[in-house]
Amino acid sequence: MAIKPLPEDENKTAEEGTAEGAAEGGKKKLDAKKIILFVVVPLLLLGGGGAGLYFSGMLDKFIGKGGEDAAEGEEHAAAEDGHGEKADKKKSKEKEKGGHGGAAGDSGAFVQIPNMLVNLTSEGQPRYLRLSVQLELEDPADKAAIEAVMPRVVDQFQTYLRELRVKDLRGSAGIYRLQIELLNRVNAAAYPVEVKDVLFQEILIQ
Repeated sequence: MAIKPLPEDENKTAEEGTAEGAAEGGKKKLDAKKIILFVVVPLLLLGGGGAGLYFSGMLDKFIGKGGEDAAEGEEHAAAEDGHGEKADKKKSKEKEKGGHGGAAGDSGAFVQIPNMLVNLTSEGQPRYLRLSVQLELEDPADKAAIEAVMPRVVDQFQTYLRELRVKDLRGSAGIYRLQIELLNRVNAAAYPVEVKDVLFQEILIQ
């Protein structure tokens, strides 16, 4: 079967359609490139630039971050001021309370007990204890009160010491017990005056 050639008009129309299709395809490709070039690329640039500004801190004043940092700084400063005020109040209270303590440090607040020589309890040869003691006071103003009751304090000490045996005074444990007993007795004799400590100047057993 023989194929009939198309008329020239139809060939022209087909060629024109093909050309128009190619032109439209090229136009679509060009439009897509323009969209990418003029829309997508600027968006990417803006996004990258915005991220750079954000991380560099240049956008803080626009997004309020700087205000938050300033508020945090003010709160921190206020907290430090509060601690400073508390510390100042505490120091003032310590000064008020420590007035006597300061005077004690300056004057020494010590009272000397008359030296004592007592017989110790012994089954054989007589033994003696020679003792020199100072009293440390909480308040230097109590010196006069202690001196006023000194005979009572000495009597309390003498009565207790005469009951001791030599073995009661052996070692650091024995001396510590002696110190505690004397402190209890002097506070009982001098009440309401408070004696802080009993300090040994000399302990001699003969």
